[in-house]
Amino acid sequence: MKNEEQKIIEIIDRLKPFLINDGGNVEFIKYENHIVYIKMTGACANCAMLDVTLKDGIEAMIKDEVPTVETVINVE
Repeated sequence: MKNEEQKIIEIIDRLKPFLINDGGNVEFIKYENHIVYIKMTGACANCAMLDVTLKDGIEAMIKDEVPTVETVINVE
């Protein structure tokens, strides 16, 4: 489990520069029961494209590298 969590954090860290470039950011909260909990901040928190960024970007990339992940949830 720790290995999967480390991998997820590494993926999120690789995505951060792209989000920061657009005035936002993402923070890893926890990985529990095959669900990744993150917090979108800055411009990303209120962006109209949040769901697309979350599902098609962050979730797709994490699931590609960590197949045991079922979903990624943004906590407010």
